[in-house]
Amino acid sequence: MDWHKNITRFFPIAPWLVEKLEAAENDSREAIAAVNAVSAYNHLKVLQAFQRQGINEYHFQDSTGYGYGDLGRSTLERLFASLFGGNAALVRPQIVSGTHALTLALSALLRPGDTLLSACGRPYDTLATVIGLGPRVAGSLREWGIKYAEVALDTQGRPDLAKLAEAVDGMRPRMCLIQRSRGYSLRPSLGIQELARIISIIKEANRETVCLVDNCYGELVEEQEPGEIGADLVVGSLIKNPGGGLAPGGGYIVGREDLVEEVAARLTAPGLGGELGAFTEKRLYYQGLYLAPLVVREALTGAIVAAAFFQGLGFDVDPLPGERRRDIVQCIILRQRETLLAFCQGLQKGCPVEATTVPEPALLPGYEDQVIMAGGTFIQGSSIELSADGPLRPPYAVFLQGGQAYPYTRVALLMAAQEMVNRGLLQEKRR
Repeated sequence: MDWHKNITRFFPIAPWLVEKLEAAENDSREAIAAVNAVSAYNHLKVLQAFQRQGINEYHFQDSTGYGYGDLGRSTLERLFASLFGGNAALVRPQIVSGTHALTLALSALLRPGDTLLSACGRPYDTLATVIGLGPRVAGSLREWGIKYAEVALDTQGRPDLAKLAEAVDGMRPRMCLIQRSRGYSLRPSLGIQELARIISIIKEANRETVCLVDNCYGELVEEQEPGEIGADLVVGSLIKNPGGGLAPGGGYIVGREDLVEEVAARLTAPGLGGELGAFTEKRLYYQGLYLAPLVVREALTGAIVAAAFFQGLGFDVDPLPGERRRDIVQCIILRQRETLLAFCQGLQKGCPVEATTVPEPALLPGYEDQVIMAGGTFIQGSSIELSADGPLRPPYAVFLQGGQAYPYTRVALLMAAQEMVNRGLLQEKRR
């Protein structure tokens, strides 16, 4: 049965929008095939890693209290280390977000007088707050006497490698932060080949500089991970790609064993490190990672079709529908405040949870502007589940990410467009 013929029986969507989406799907076949090929490779990679670690049912058992001798926890960490290219890993439910994981790494490895250098210009809003780039916030790195510098992006919005080499050679920074995804900027995300070149440039200028990659939204999008191409530490969130939509929370830090040990000491206490930490519901973390290549494939399919669909409706999109994917985020330039609100509020109507909720913009902790966020997710804040958000500032871009099953994503995309039509912000362009 053809879904295109039946969707209007279930949802109030104009037939011309359905036709537009069908055309976008047809135009996206080649790009989707490329995503499927990467996903097939990563399925093999993940399955082999599970088998090499000898995963059994007893690894899923809960631990309580101090969590001493938790075999399931330590095995999960070895699994992450092997998949993400490190000698060691810290994978914990106590890490509340990607920003928290980054903060742990920065706080553990930087000392007063050290310099943190950003290779990709200004970090995204919440991390800028951690560093201390805005108004005073208790506990920021600036308050601890840690210096900060950044290398501005070039005219194409990419890291300026010549200036980066010069900065590393001159400053000898303790750590260099490499942000893979775009945050709320319009710069392109970074792929593995570009990350490898950036890391090489840094190490050539100063081998002692620690290369820290913020891998959020990029996991399992390509066939390699940053740890496999020279990153000293790789950091991310488990309610993004590697959690597969099942992990109920947490974050990970993968990399050199000595560095991971220092981060573990910051998470718990010096002398305790990674040996402690109760861990419940471990099956969801294992199973989420096992399913992650499939879920990432579905999210990328939704992103590709969204790019083609909204480009066909007259909006600028980045990346373009046929471009190679470096992360799961799709940026759509909506140009007007009202259109951004309509998109997010319409998308919410296509969600499985809280579909009757109306998202409203608000000034959230760590952000410079009001932000609107949409996403009826089973796990609060999960961005491997379908969600969209954007700051209320020109050019009023929305950042779409996630989607565990493309057939659900297509409905949400149509509902977002229909809301724009209902408010007179989008009209059919007849030939």
